This record gives sequence, structure tokens and C-alpha cells, in this order.
Amino acid sequence: MRVQLLPLLFVTSIAAAEEKPFTMLTDELLAKLPEAQRAEWTAYIAQSRASAAEEHRLLDEERIKGEAKPAPGYRAEFEFDSDTPAEWFASKENLKLADIVISYQTPTGGWSKAVDYMKGSRQPGTHWTAQTGDAWHYCGTFDNRTTTEQINFLAGVFTATKHDDVKTALMKGLDYVFAAQYPNGGWPQNYPVERGYHEAITLNDDAMVHILEVLHDLAEGDNHFAFADVPLKQRAQAAFDKGIANIAAMQVRINGQPTVWCAQHHPLTLEPVKARAKEPPSLSGGESANLVKFLMRSGPTTPEVVAMIEAALKWFDAHRLTGLRKTKNDQGKTDYIADPASTDVLWARFYDLQTAKPIFAGADDGIVYSTFQEMAAKNKVAYDFFSTRPAELLGKELPRWKKRLEKEK
Repeated sequence: MRVQLLPLLFVTSIAAAEEKPFTMLTDELLAKLPEAQRAEWTAYIAQSRASAAEEHRLLDEERIKGEAKPAPGYRAEFEFDSDTPAEWFASKENLKLADIVISYQTPTGGWSKAVDYMKGSRQPGTHWTAQTGDAWHYCGTFDNRTTTEQINFLAGVFTATKHDDVKTALMKGLDYVFAAQYPNGGWPQNYPVERGYHEAITLNDDAMVHILEVLHDLAEGDNHFAFADVPLKQRAQAAFDKGIANIAAMQVRINGQPTVWCAQHHPLTLEPVKARAKEPPSLSGGESANLVKFLMRSGPTTPEVVAMIEAALKWFDAHRLTGLRKTKNDQGKTDYIADPASTDVLWARFYDLQTAKPIFAGADDGIVYSTFQEMAAKNKVAYDFFSTRPAELLGKELPRWKKRLEKEK
């Protein structure tokens, strides 16, 4: 059987947005769920809406008491190395940074992306997000390593300092991760859930992988999470297991054969769905690779998960692209040209769901082209449409995976 795609339903008016703030979690699809599942989803949606309303109320209350402050500016993404030593977190600079990070924690417990923490702590009346236009866009998100990275940072600071205020914010952040998890085990890109493609279970930019990394470390007491007690570890393990089951359920099957994943999946049907114009429903050569790498290193080695990984590795092996060379064209822009002598091995970022051939969607026109050159001739290209990530899986990760399986027999 071929994959059947469900269309993404977009809100077309302000009135419709008020009546139906979710575009994929529709009443029609919810009504088709078994009663117990429908009750879970109804409660989830109600809590998401309540959290959003409370955030609006609190900001309005602050602004009534004083002058509204402009949103903080953008900065580079908030990241640090996972092997950062404990003593680094105890520095005066990082204690100050922890205070600033905590000040921008949303009332629901997450963080917005790309906030400029170098400008100091959030002042009352200042928004938690630096987004322009819709002020609540990405107000609490897992996009671009956000929230998970703040949690990891605070875990490091708390482990190094044992400061109670840091632990309070850290636990609130972990509660946010638990609250944001969909009843079926996936996570939306933003929480409270934001309508549009943000509702999709998001693998794009490795959002779900980063969440699972936090839960894995928390459940194991690894990487600055040694403070976790048994109930917290058990809660993390339950959320982790549910997330792994969701990944297994989302693995795309074409003509009955398991392949890889899309960068985003419908929250209810789990079908591949589109995001931005340049991100069509497809098989992902990039996000799928990082997901499989995580599973090979940290996923359970149950027969079901092993079969899932092996099927993905087989798919990657069969969909290598050779005879291409990355270069610059006459306009100085990136191009990929045919070159039989090239030793490069690439994978497309997107593959067609029915033919499994590479596809290239235009960021400007949304048209899906069969070649990079056709797409680039008519669209601005600020995106890498090829990936080398799967090479690592089929190279150094494969022996490591086989050794892990032998060890855990």
C-alpha cells in the first residue's frame, strides 16, 4: 500500500482561529478516537489552552502595573557542549547567567528561542519571547534545542552549586517536558500548542531527539542528573518509553516495508505532514539519520526497536546518492553538479513518499521539483537540501551498534 497523506488544515480567518485554535487537532479527528483516548486528548488540549490563557493573563497583569517593555533582541542559539565539566557551571558568570535564564522561563515552564540573555534579566512587562509579529510565536518551544538546552544548563548549575532557586526552575522545566508530551508519546514543536505545523510531532532540527536525550539522562542519572530521585527517574523512564513507542508507530511504511521518518508527523494520525513551503511531506534523510543514531546509542534493544533500526539502516544504504559534487555556480551560490569522478556520498534531505526519489521544494513557490537545479533557479536557497549524516550511521556507528547488541545479549 502507498502512503496516504492527510492535508494540513490552515486557519483562514481570525474568527476561525478563535473558534478552533488547533488546526490539526480537529474535533472531527478527535471524535474518531476510542473514548479513553479521546478523553486524554481533550484533557491535554484543555490544559494547553489554560496554560496559554494564564500566560496572557500574567503578562497583561504586569503591564497594567507598569510600562510595557520591548521584547528582548535575538542572539545566537543557547548551546554548550554535553561534556562540559561540572566546575564550569559553578563560575560567577554562569551563576549570573542562570539567574537571567530563569527570569525568561515562561509561566508554563519552557523557554522561547534565541532570546538575548546578554541584555540582562527579564523585567516585569517584558515578553518571554523575542519573536516579532505574533507576540506569542514560539513562546515556549523545543525548536533549535530550546528548553532542553536550558534544562541541561540548569542541571549543570544545580549539580555544581545546589542552589534551591536553580532546582526550582529546573524542576519546573522538567514538568514542562512532561506536560507537553502528547497522549500518544510525541511532542509538538511549541507548548502551549501553537496552531499550524507547530502542532505536528516534530523531528525537525532534532527537537524530539533532544527531548529524549534529556529523559534518558534523567532516567539514568547521567550528565548532571545524578540528583534525580527514584520517582523522578521512573517518571522520566515512562515518558521516554512512550516516546520510543511513538517513534516506532511513526516509521513510514511504503508498500508494507518500513523506511524512515518525516521531519514532522500529524499528532493524531501520525501521517507525514508538511511544515514550511520548503518542507513537504516526505522521507527525511537528515532528521531520520540523527534519530537512528540516537536509537543506536541510547534506545532500548528490544526486538521491535532493533528491527526498526535495521530497517532504517537498510533504507539509508539503498538510497545513497553518488556522482554529485558540491560546488559554487557563476553567481557564487551553492550548486550540486554531476561528476562521475566525485567520491562524495550524499543523501537528499527529502525523498518522495511514493517513489523514494529525491525531491526539492521551493521556499518561495512551494513547488516540488525533481532536481536541485530546477528548484534553485526559481527560489532563494538558504537551506541545505543534501546531507552526509547517514554516512556516519553506515560507517563508524554500525560496528558500535553491533558491539552493543552483542554486549546486551
